[in-house]
Formats: sequence, structure tokens, C-alpha cells
Amino acid sequence: MTPLQDQLDEITANTRHLVQAERLAVGERAVAELFASGIEEKILPVGDLAPEFTLNDSNGLTVRSADLLALGPLIIKFFRGRWCSYCVTELEAWRDLYGTIREREALMVAIGPQIGRQSDFMAGQHGLPFPVLCDPANLVAEQFGLVYTVPDYHRAYYLSILVNIPFVNGEKSWRLPIPATYVIAKDRRVLFAEAHADFRVRPEPEEALAAAFAPHSR
Repeated sequence: MTPLQDQLDEITANTRHLVQAERLAVGERAVAELFASGIEEKILPVGDLAPEFTLNDSNGLTVRSADLLALGPLIIKFFRGRWCSYCVTELEAWRDLYGTIREREALMVAIGPQIGRQSDFMAGQHGLPFPVLCDPANLVAEQFGLVYTVPDYHRAYYLSILVNIPFVNGEKSWRLPIPATYVIAKDRRVLFAEAHADFRVRPEPEEALAAAFAPHSR
């Protein structure tokens, strides 16, 4: 199986080949400013207790973190939206590992700010077997320290490529989570936490799985 980061790097290479340099510079500026904000150092760290949450899945069913953790360690994948090719590629990588996750008695959810209709479409289109949870206004992602507001100049770029984030998310704030991967033990301890200001960088799923399957995760 091709490493996830290699797949993401291919998306980046193709984008740089197809998109004009001055347009690419808009995204590069946004990534640099977000990194400079120190957001990566402010995320909920390993060793802390994860907040409890109750969210609806893409079918409108209620999912409680306490119920999931009663069954085993929980992998949480925070994503930006189905419009993000990097997020979709990453979720597909996790999809292909889902059988292993369940065999080892762990669970997984994906959490994003998009409305349920968008999540339902994404889950069906990409065959995602795990719950895709809707996090209105990024309130849960905020508790994990992951949320930022898209700057005005970047909003204009998104709209120019028909990515209308307020429409997709069902609210006007232009807030997004930085993509993040968490592993939570049954007692709510954070065993693995990684998030990047650069949306093109993601941890390999195997790194998180090692934490989920370790003896102390039970």
C-alpha cells in the first residue's frame, strides 16, 4: 500500500503543475500565517483527558463518545470537508484499514464541520464504513484546540474555485479545523495527537494504530 504522505504529495505536485503560481501563493501565505500563529502547539496534547461529545452522524443518528469508549479505544479523524482532496484521500486510507481497526476491538469516527447532507454524500461516494459526525460551528474541534478562521484573502480564493465553506458548513463563520488525528483510551486519556497547520501533511495511519493497539490503550 502506498504511504499516505506519498499520495498527498502527488496531489500537491499535480496542483502545482496545473495552478498558476500567483494563485498557489495565496494558499502558501495562508499556511505560513497559520503555522506562525502557533496553533500546532495549542492542540489538546497526549496525556490530557479528551472532552466528551455528543454529535449526529450523517444519517442524523446520535453518537456519544462515552458509548464508543465503553467498547474500546477510539480513533478520531478531524477533517476539513469533502471539498478537500487531501482529507478525502486520508479518509480513504483509513477506510482501507477499518477491518484491522475493528478486528483489534478499536473504533473510529471522522468529525467535520459540514452539514449532514454533505457528510452523507461523502460517506456514500467514498465508501466510508465508520461514522462521519457533524460538528456544527466546530464546537467539538474547538475543545481539541484545532479551530481557526479563514482569512479574507483566502476566502476569495476558495469562492473563486467554487468552494463555498459557509454553504457546506451551514453557518457563516468561515471557521475550519486543522486536520488532526487522535487516539483516545477508554478512560479518555489522549494516547496520540497530531495536527498540522499545513493541510498537505498528515500522519501515517499506522502511527496512530500503534497507539490504539498498545496494551495501555485498553
